Amino acid sequence: MSELTTHSVLHKRISTFVEWIKPESAKREGIKNRSNKAREKIKNKAESDEYNLVVVATPNAGSFTTKTGLRRHFRGDAEVEGLDVDLPFVIQDDRDGYTLYSLLDIFYKIVDDCYPDVEKERTKSSIKLKFPDKVNLDIVPMLEGENTDEQILVRSTGEKIKTSVKRHVEFIKKRTEDSAKKVGRVKFNECLRLLKWWRDTQANGSYTLGGDDSPPSFLINLLSAKAFDELSVEKTYAETLAMWFGYLAHLVKSKEAILFTDYNSPTKDYALWSVIDPVNPDNNVVKNWSSLKIDELVSWLEHGRDNWNRIIRYDLEGDDSKSMDQLVELFGNSFKNHTS
Repeated sequence: MSELTTHSVLHKRISTFVEWIKPESAKREGIKNRSNKAREKIKNKAESDEYNLVVVATPNAGSFTTKTGLRRHFRGDAEVEGLDVDLPFVIQDDRDGYTLYSLLDIFYKIVDDCYPDVEKERTKSSIKLKFPDKVNLDIVPMLEGENTDEQILVRSTGEKIKTSVKRHVEFIKKRTEDSAKKVGRVKFNECLRLLKWWRDTQANGSYTLGGDDSPPSFLINLLSAKAFDELSVEKTYAETLAMWFGYLAHLVKSKEAILFTDYNSPTKDYALWSVIDPVNPDNNVVKNWSSLKIDELVSWLEHGRDNWNRIIRYDLEGDDSKSMDQLVELFGNSFKNHTS
């Protein structure tokens, strides 16, 4: 691996792909304006006499803020994640708890009042506004917590999860900033983007981890953060991701608990596997995962590890064609189509 250089065909290809999978920079200003207008429109409606809610805050959140989102891209019948902009609305709860247990229902009506002609979809904890240009806004109602940095996320099941939008953003940004201090262009958030795209490629057609059962972006965030914390980044993407995949394959196969000490001192859960939310030590992100789902993720990571080892070998041997074939297995035909 030490022979790999930033001047190789392999590194240039991956660097080109990293740039392509980002949301188009020309659209960022327009997306920001749309988000700001939605914030104002929905906040005004929520605080109107009709609904009489108190919006405490509308913090910046999600992949748009941390610069880890993907461009929207269609591949056959599958749709790569793309850029969903999270818009949290932190609400002051009423005394009898009505808002707490009806928050999603109330906000669906509010969003429908504001955007009657835009397609809407309810998720476990948000109302997704699906605009024709494929840039979605995820309206995420939350209740205020015990302090200004804490919120309560209310799921459709009635589950209440303590969280902190600010701390989750800091968690990702800190690692991106730390990686930027290393020699070379490889940054944490760009590797995270590549893992998200890889996740979407592997999930396409998967029975166990496909569709709604695909590993959520939050889990990919935490897996990437753990790999970065233990291994950092190298000068090239290939070296970095070869190490990350090998490490994560071992970690998941052994069901080793994934813990972070940024904000607290967590312990593993009693579930099959523990990946603990760095902000809320009581939230095990994979508490409901079966052994079948865990084994499938192990298989993905092991295949990815083997792919990267072959990619590097072929690159060092000067066999660019075989290297490309392995990269397409990881990232789909879009890699070939946008790195030539």
